[in-house]
Amino acid sequence: MNQAKLDNVLILFLRLGAFLCFAGWTWVHFYWEGPYGIFLWQEKTYAFVSGFGISWDQFVGTGANDGLVQKWIARMAWLYLACTVLTLTVRNKSWLQMAALLGGSVLLTILSYAKYLASQRELPMFIEHGGQMLIPVLLVMAMVLGVRHRVTVVTAMIAFIMTFAGHGSYAVGLWPTPSNFYGMITVILQVEYGTAQAILYTVGLLDFLVCIGIFIPRFRCASALYAAIWGLLTAIARPVAGMSWSLHYWGADQFLHEALIRAPHFLIPLYLYFLWRVPRQAESVVKNPESLMKSPDMANPPPLAPSVLTDKQLKHNETL
Repeated sequence: MNQAKLDNVLILFLRLGAFLCFAGWTWVHFYWEGPYGIFLWQEKTYAFVSGFGISWDQFVGTGANDGLVQKWIARMAWLYLACTVLTLTVRNKSWLQMAALLGGSVLLTILSYAKYLASQRELPMFIEHGGQMLIPVLLVMAMVLGVRHRVTVVTAMIAFIMTFAGHGSYAVGLWPTPSNFYGMITVILQVEYGTAQAILYTVGLLDFLVCIGIFIPRFRCASALYAAIWGLLTAIARPVAGMSWSLHYWGADQFLHEALIRAPHFLIPLYLYFLWRVPRQAESVVKNPESLMKSPDMANPPPLAPSVLTDKQLKHNETL
């Protein structure tokens, strides 16, 4: 695969990650409700809006999604839907679309901060959303600066570290491990609580190791590949553990989006893996030039073109 084709594949990874993430959160906003209540259901917020002559009933509603809060939360879904479409249509030099995608990154940051507040300000809850918050930024950077630009790669590494450091902090118990972590392992692997705890602690340590490994040239490809596989497994673990044949639509409407919003968790490491893997192959050819001679093209070199100087020399000899 030549470099141009590989660069297109790398952009495809980022585009697909942004598309799936926005699509998952669009479904959450349409089907459920965005997690913005922590911002709005406060006395200070009502005191602010009451200054505009809005009553409590108008602010809260009657329970039929007719309140000011419910209406605006529902309208947020259209913004996420627009960002989902933009991930497919944005092209290089589409400055308005790229600016809108950066706005989508702001929306994801606000959403992640709301989840952070709802978790009683547990720092890993915000950090682990780093891949989701930065995937639209990465897509724009890849188009403007290039997929191999230092700023693009460093931003991808920051998103990588945030995601896996957040996961690892919960898994090793630096913060209270969420109960659904244990639930997914016990349901999928059919193990007891003690075994699930040992598995979580082990993978938590590996989460921190790969965050270090991407800075070591010898281990960065292996670290990125492991993170891509583990990120994919943790994403699909939600629907695998939650879906059932006995549920309506097999439970896909309740659990499938959980995998979609975590697409950046495995597509960003996959982007880094292919980015780092190809230069290593190129370097191995430079260090071992004899391997180049063994390639099919060099084993059967094309015939040499007739020499023009030789013809001239023959004519010169004839005149003599």
